[in-house]
Amino acid sequence: MEPQLLRSVTDSVATVVIHHPAKRNAMTAAMWGALPPLLRTLAADPAVRVLVLTGEGGTFCAGADISTLQGSPQEAQTLAVAAEEALAAFPKPTLAAIRGHCVGGGSQLAAACDLRFAEEGSLFGVTPARLGIVYPASSTRRLVSLVGPATAKYLLFSGELIGAERALRTGLVDEVLPEGELGKRVLEFTRILASGSQLTQAAAKEFAGGRTDRDAHWAEQARGSGDTAEGVAAFLERRQPSFSWNVATPG
Repeated sequence: MEPQLLRSVTDSVATVVIHHPAKRNAMTAAMWGALPPLLRTLAADPAVRVLVLTGEGGTFCAGADISTLQGSPQEAQTLAVAAEEALAAFPKPTLAAIRGHCVGGGSQLAAACDLRFAEEGSLFGVTPARLGIVYPASSTRRLVSLVGPATAKYLLFSGELIGAERALRTGLVDEVLPEGELGKRVLEFTRILASGSQLTQAAAKEFAGGRTDRDAHWAEQARGSGDTAEGVAAFLERRQPSFSWNVATPG
């Protein structure tokens, strides 16, 4: 099978798999270019409530496949940043499920997700210093927002790899699971996300990302959604709520 991004949708959860096992799921130029339109399609699908990004087999993503990138490293980086920004802008909850190496461009993609769950033994690295590449300002700010300036400098200055436990301590990942337990935990957690109010999630995602000038917009969405009334009714009736507002078809 050619290097590509594989997608599937099951029970409201879209899964995108980075498939290039011959090179530890390194992203080719075509794969970087394919990610933004794929994400736009999934964002517009009302059946999708959660997105999981993962890698084929035992590796998340070892970065960029340099052999497929034409032109200068900076041109290649433009492709990676466009894909990273498209992932960060995805309007529904996103979760990176990480096994093995999550390095270079792989770390960019993982950092652009809302949450990161990793298997024990995973390795993380931000490696532009090994190639003499200037890491983009937007990617640097995103990394700093997760781990703080000191750890971001450590990773960027050295290019060294860190293990899953240290990644957890610094905030680079949110959970670390024993070997063999990652898939089960991701399935369990995405079911929780998919059952929640997409209205709440979309507003929280926007606010947490620094957009704080849209209180009136979200108040209007809440008034017309019916989600609040449904949530209160379900709580009083001791049942699971059935929220109807969808970011793909608001209003």
